[in-house]
Parts: sequence; C-alpha cells; structure tokens
Amino acid sequence: MKPSRSASVILLVSLSQLRPRSGRKLTKQVCRVVLDHLEKEYGRELGDAWRTVRDILTSPACWQHAVLFNRFNYPFQLEKDLYLKRYHILLQGYFPYCPKSLICYISRIPGRIPSERHQFGKLKGYYLLNAASLLPVLALELQNGERILDMCAAPGGKSVALLQCAFPGYFHCNEYDTLRSRWLKQTLESFIPRPMANIIKVSELDGREIGDTQPEMFDKVVLVDAPCSNDRSWLFSSDIQKASCRLNQRRELPLMQIELLRSAIKALRPGGSLVYSTCTLSKAENIDVINQILNSHSNIIPVDMKEIASAWSHEFTFAPSGQEYGLLVLPDKGKAWGPMFVAKLKKSAP
Repeated sequence: MKPSRSASVILLVSLSQLRPRSGRKLTKQVCRVVLDHLEKEYGRELGDAWRTVRDILTSPACWQHAVLFNRFNYPFQLEKDLYLKRYHILLQGYFPYCPKSLICYISRIPGRIPSERHQFGKLKGYYLLNAASLLPVLALELQNGERILDMCAAPGGKSVALLQCAFPGYFHCNEYDTLRSRWLKQTLESFIPRPMANIIKVSELDGREIGDTQPEMFDKVVLVDAPCSNDRSWLFSSDIQKASCRLNQRRELPLMQIELLRSAIKALRPGGSLVYSTCTLSKAENIDVINQILNSHSNIIPVDMKEIASAWSHEFTFAPSGQEYGLLVLPDKGKAWGPMFVAKLKKSAP
C-alpha cells in the first residue's frame, strides 16, 4: 500500500536553452478535503509554524528544486549555466561527512530547470529533487565497500545520491510496487554506468520479509520513502473520493512503518546503522514510530543528530521541538525544502 504519485512532465532541451519554469501557468488545485484534515492535525502538532508551512505547501510557485549532478557523466556546461544563474553548492563544508563527489546546486529563487529524458545507453547528467532528500543519504555516512540495503528505493533519486557518495561493495535496491520498481530500474539505468550493475541488485520483495530472509547481511540500511502520507502530493489530489480513502487509510501507515523498521533491524548486522525517513509532517508516522521501536528493541540506540541540525541550519528549517530522536525539515520562505523527517539508529553488538 503506497500513496500514488503523479508523473512528472519530462522535456528534452539543450543545455543552452535552460530556463526557469517559475513563470509557467500552474494548474494544480489544492484538495480541500486533505487541507482541512491537515489543518486540524498539524495546527495542533506544529502550532504557529504550521501557517508558514501551509502557505508554502499550497503554493507550488514557491517550491524550489535542487540539481544533483551525476559524477558518472558530469554536466560541466550546466555547472557554468547554474553559476551564472546564481545557484550555489549545497552543504559543502558544513559537515564533516559530505563527500566531495556529491555535488548538488540550489537557488534561493523558486523554479526548476527541465528534467532530462531517459535515453537507452546514455547517462543523464543531473537529477532534480527536493534538497531535503539528501539529508537521509548523508546521515547514513556511506563508506566504500559496505553492503547497503535501500528497502523502499523507488523512484531511485536517493539510490542515485548514495552512489554519488561512495562505491558500496553490494547495493540492494528494493521496491515492492511493480510499476514503481520499473521506474527505479529506469532511473538506475539513466544514472549508473553498466560496469556498476554487478554490485547492484533490484528486487520487488515485501520489505517486511527481508529481515527474515537476509538476517544481519547489511552494514547500512536506508529506509527512505517509507510508505507515508506524502503531504505535498496528497494536498493536490485531483480525485476527492481517492483523497478521502487515503485519509481513512492513514491511521494504518504507522503499523506498516513499524513492521518495515523491524525487518530492517533484522537485516542489519550488529554495529551497523539504519536511517529512517518519510516525507510527511505526521508525528504518528515519524517520532512516534521511532519511539515505539526504541521501546521494543533494547539493542537499538538513537544517534544524536543535533550536530547535523546545527551544520545544516544554513539551508534548512528544522522543527524547534518534539524531535528528540530525529530531525523534521519544515518548508519555509526561501528554504522551501521538505517536509522530511530523518532519524538515525544504531544496532548494538550482542
């Protein structure tokens, strides 16, 4: 059970023709049913901060898009173009673990450049994403040679980002949904050279069963894009009946997230690290899930992320309270990234 996501419109243009799209007429309409539901829930959980977050989430013209460069086909011309447009590199120099091979450009000005079209046999030069999506990637602190599991990998942006950071010894990308799995495979084909295919496995397994079939097999597990109530996309649901159904099913999501986390813990070797992340503001799907895991697993230790929050406060706005064991990125003016919740856990030795 995964929330559906609308397909992106993909355009092919030469680099010399890149133009911001902020002036394009926007046709998205806010779904009142979803907004009314979130008003009650997040107004209570976030207090005054919800007003700003709501204004950003309901105004696509304010949204920003980061440009993640592909080190396997580096877009030198695009780099020059972005420099002229006053983009700047995200995160470099702010935090000890920020690989020089991971290059991502952002701008304070809303808008986006066009995506590149998938072409068989040709690697893309860049990937457009919400900059907050890089936080769980960097929090994992991937090292060369490690065995990695991305349990909920589609559409593949975070998998691509992980491979910008280091060369794992083995990388298992899993996506249960068949259509999203195809999307994941196409993303990897578009960004990763064929010789690296030998270390990458793509599967369509139920993530809740991986821990039992592959116990203690991985050095790092990243559980990103866990099935969650995706606030950005849900707010623009075009089908009111479908939106209402999603809201009714929302209370079931924490149970699935907990089951996925328990499976991830089984798949993680002692001493290994796990990063849990969602793209929702929901307390029930974020910190409450982490608290339940900590209360039921004596061998799981939360990793303090205050240093990370301090280092990344230049570019992101974090919820000021209620995040004892994780970070919650709040969309803000000039920093329209998120929502994104990130928590890091470590599995102690027996």
